[in-house]
Amino acid sequence: MEPKNPSSSAQPTDYIFQLAAPATFDRGGEEIYFAARASGLFRSGDGGQTWESAYASLEARQTLPTTAIALAPDFIHEPTVFAGLNGAILRSYDGGINWQRSRLPTPPPAISALVVSPDFSEDGMVFAGTNEDGVLVSTDRGQSWVSWNFGLLDLNILCLAISPDFSADETVYAGAESGLFRSTNGGRAWKEVTLPIGFDAVISLAISPRFAQDNTLFVGTENKGLLISRDRGKSWAQPTGFTSEAPVNQILFSPASQTSKEMLMLHGGTILVSSNGGKTWKPWQVRKLGGRNITAVLAHPGIGKGVLVGFEDGSTIRI
Repeated sequence: MEPKNPSSSAQPTDYIFQLAAPATFDRGGEEIYFAARASGLFRSGDGGQTWESAYASLEARQTLPTTAIALAPDFIHEPTVFAGLNGAILRSYDGGINWQRSRLPTPPPAISALVVSPDFSEDGMVFAGTNEDGVLVSTDRGQSWVSWNFGLLDLNILCLAISPDFSADETVYAGAESGLFRSTNGGRAWKEVTLPIGFDAVISLAISPRFAQDNTLFVGTENKGLLISRDRGKSWAQPTGFTSEAPVNQILFSPASQTSKEMLMLHGGTILVSSNGGKTWKPWQVRKLGGRNITAVLAHPGIGKGVLVGFEDGSTIRI
């Protein structure tokens, strides 16, 4: 088992790739967080104060670097967790305690991103992005996976985003090394989305929680800053308030975004905040973060109520 408090004992190379939490916080009174790290997957049941390895039941003889994680939307009643590794997808049906290995195409690819259908309880669909094998899709709750790459011109997938109205519009976006792709039939076929910046890598995506009404999509690039579309990708604009030299690693809506316009962005190793739906941005909590290199952010339960910040050494703080 890994050390229970990575904040004090993690090594400088224990990079946090992603942070995740259930949509609600009331399962058994626990405040559950997950951290996908270079040393494995970690779980906290006390709001991020202490952590322990989620892979303890595997009794692995080597570290299992975990690059992606996704939770079932209704985690309270269906505590399903998916973890992406180099050459494997693991799934847990009991909140990250016991694990099973999924069946992947041969040779099994390196997993770069995971997203779960908003209607997972009904359709059992999960999407996985891979480094060189495009998009994998599971329709049986993660037990088996197949490649769905028709029309996908770039198989190096860096990020995925799924429409909150997926049951109606079947829309999924995939960010790749050369740009952006969209599927409007549940991932069965893809079409390239034209961006005004050429072919820069798309490394982060965020879809508005009110996508069915406002059609808003955010695209974070490696070298060309942030792009915003208010018409599902037909046209694009760039906001003000930050330079575009650093990569846009993460874009987050506050869980309260159904009624507010608060957002966070991980821009290089710093955090920016927007209070107007992404139109303008400014630095967030600069003094408390102390200039440390941030690698992952989780706005949960919401900006102003609790934000979990992860660093390149494996440590976390909650602000």
